[in-house]
Amino acid sequence: MNRVIVITGASAGIGAALAREMGARGDTIVLAARTADALRDAAAHVRSRTLVVAADVTKRPDVERIRDEAIQAFGAIDVWINNAGKGIVRPVLDLSDEDVDEMIAINLKSALYGMQTIVPHFQTRGHGHLINISSFLARVPVASLRSAYSASKAALNTLTANLRVDLQRTHPAIHISLVMPGLVTTDFARHARGSSGSVPPGPIGSPMQSQTPDAVATIVADLVDHPRAELYTNPASADLAARYFEDVSRFERESQTVK
Repeated sequence: MNRVIVITGASAGIGAALAREMGARGDTIVLAARTADALRDAAAHVRSRTLVVAADVTKRPDVERIRDEAIQAFGAIDVWINNAGKGIVRPVLDLSDEDVDEMIAINLKSALYGMQTIVPHFQTRGHGHLINISSFLARVPVASLRSAYSASKAALNTLTANLRVDLQRTHPAIHISLVMPGLVTTDFARHARGSSGSVPPGPIGSPMQSQTPDAVATIVADLVDHPRAELYTNPASADLAARYFEDVSRFERESQTVK
């Protein structure tokens, strides 16, 4: 396709898998994350042109630098994927100010900085595609230990929808997409704030089976090729969400979450 695609949180997990998948489809990939060595390792597995930008996406100037270095290297950006994120394992009543601040900074404000940084570039060009990677927990908060994470991603869902509505009126060729993965076999849960190192499973009795990062990356890559507003990556997600909104009280009674 030979598009220029920026991916934040690209040093591991879904981000690194997506870089490999989009590179295999012929796109130029800009990989961004905090750790330069890990980014270079991830870029070594991408079969296309790459640019590595070590940046802290919780800092607006760093996000702007990602854009600027990508444009300087390749002339323009076609797709921007806000994928950076971090989890937490803490129930609501135990949350500290620092817990909430970190979840908002990494999962919400970093994506906001990305939106505010790249959309003006898309507006100037008249087209582009912004993809925000959220979580199924933002739509159906079934894991109470991940409360602040789910809340930050729910806020991301809302900002994404509002931005899409605003741009539809004036720039219909700019696509704004939201992706909500379910259970994914990455180290994300192990690196969560307050994690003991083990990966907590989903709700007891849930039909949701875990997916690999490569499986999720293939689905997101297809979204790049065929833009749409929202996307669940897990086949079980849509039915679970429908059941949740049909009767929240019943769903919560029936869905026991791991404590």
